[in-house]
Amino acid sequence: MNPRWAALLLAAITPLVAEFTLGNPPIRQIWLLPLWIPLYGAGTVLIRELVRRAGTGWRGVLLLGAAYGIVEEGLALQALSSPTLYGAAGWAPRILGLNSAYAELMIPYHAVFSAAIPILLVDLIFPALRDRPYLGRLGMIVTGVVFVLGALLVRLSVPPAMDPGYQAPAVVVVGCLAAVAVLVAAGLVGASRPGGSMPVRAWGAGVVGALAAFAYLALLFPFGGATHPAFTRGGWVWVPMVAAAVLGVCAVWLLRRWSLGDLELLALAGGALVAHTAFGLIANADTAADRLGLAGLGVVMVFLLVLLGNRVRARAVPLRG
Repeated sequence: MNPRWAALLLAAITPLVAEFTLGNPPIRQIWLLPLWIPLYGAGTVLIRELVRRAGTGWRGVLLLGAAYGIVEEGLALQALSSPTLYGAAGWAPRILGLNSAYAELMIPYHAVFSAAIPILLVDLIFPALRDRPYLGRLGMIVTGVVFVLGALLVRLSVPPAMDPGYQAPAVVVVGCLAAVAVLVAAGLVGASRPGGSMPVRAWGAGVVGALAAFAYLALLFPFGGATHPAFTRGGWVWVPMVAAAVLGVCAVWLLRRWSLGDLELLALAGGALVAHTAFGLIANADTAADRLGLAGLGVVMVFLLVLLGNRVRARAVPLRG
């Protein structure tokens, strides 16, 4: 298998996982995919290439995924600081010029759904390539250029249409750049740590992945007509935000202690993806056609996850005879 094909697959599925399986945008706007691939796709391929070279494992993927989230949300869309875009400024108090609840939602979201899960899926599809980079030096340079151009494309197309006239203050831009630099440095330094020793069954990992993903989204993403996280207002808005932070910390603590094989990792990611799409049906699908489209995409996604699970299970069972 040519590793470049694996890189292209990773670039293609990343926006599908991060955007379309949440119903944002709906599947009828699949024509937006070429707009997202240069940013999402090249960004995730770049994350994988850097982490594979540094040898920092999933810790590196998640930290660079968080850095990616700041690039997209803070620098390209500038939604982290915009007082109007998506109405995010009204979700919770603004801190240091940033939309606090939106930042708490989107930065971990990108780390998981825009980086870790797409990388895991492609690694499991092409297991022989999982521990090596896909690209050479020239490929890395091209990918980096495409990523920068993709960020500029989003910057010059989405905010002028949805948030005309807004420009993030210089202090916010500098702060975002500094945060990205710190996260990237932390994600590329130090060897990956071995997994924990606590065994877990695949179904248990899937249930935990589903519950954690759904709960995190439901605590922070206003839905069902709400304009604040978990339907709170005033000082109470800190309650779901603190609960989401505690949930995230507990999830990381648990994952560091679990012993996860390929099947358990796939179940964990699959559970998160199914819950992610189920939440999208509640929060993002506005019309019957959109709900039908997202439900159909969810059915296809589950079918493909089952097929991949069968392949992973077959690899794990030794041949007899």
